[in-house]
Amino acid sequence: MAGLIKAWVHGWALSRGVGVPVAEPDGYRLDVGRPGHRVRYVLSDSSAAGHRARALTEPGTWLKVSGSREEVAESVPSNWSLGPPEYLMSVPLTVRPAMPAPEPYRAELVGDGVVTDVVVRAPDGSRAATGRVAIAGGTAVVDQVVTEPEHQRRGLGRFVMRRLDEVAVAAGAERAVLVATEEGRALYLALGWTVATEITAAHLPELKTT
Repeated sequence: MAGLIKAWVHGWALSRGVGVPVAEPDGYRLDVGRPGHRVRYVLSDSSAAGHRARALTEPGTWLKVSGSREEVAESVPSNWSLGPPEYLMSVPLTVRPAMPAPEPYRAELVGDGVVTDVVVRAPDGSRAATGRVAIAGGTAVVDQVVTEPEHQRRGLGRFVMRRLDEVAVAAGAERAVLVATEEGRALYLALGWTVATEITAAHLPELKTT
């Protein structure tokens, strides 16, 4: 579990273009530096969530905790906002035959070998689906997999995941990890991924200014 979380944290940082994660006694700190998301702490054990949350007061602070929503809700103060359940998932990677893009779509790869995007385009050139993979320490971290609403139910999500697998294998990765929403979990389970742990997000909201 610790290895999967470490890989995901470092790959997420590469994918989102933030600084190198800093190891903490209970997990990792990432200085994100964006409105509403100033700093993120990733905790590998839900028992640390309460202590960490009580020590943090700055709006825009996020926790990502390995543990159920119920566990986190019981331990963090009431001024923290909790997100819906998410899931840390993984899958071993193997070489498989290339999969063509479903007709009439076309696909392209954009990246530098460390972070690579799969972009699927509709016949008019608009983006129909996208996904990203970052290679961190020999593990592929999948991120930002999206199929636009008008192009869903056409196999594009499955295709994007296969192309990301191909990119990861070519880069030498032997395992892939991601954090899925409840909706995305069904697709990944169908593709052979397994759930390692539930992930719960909590944050201190920033006040909106007008």
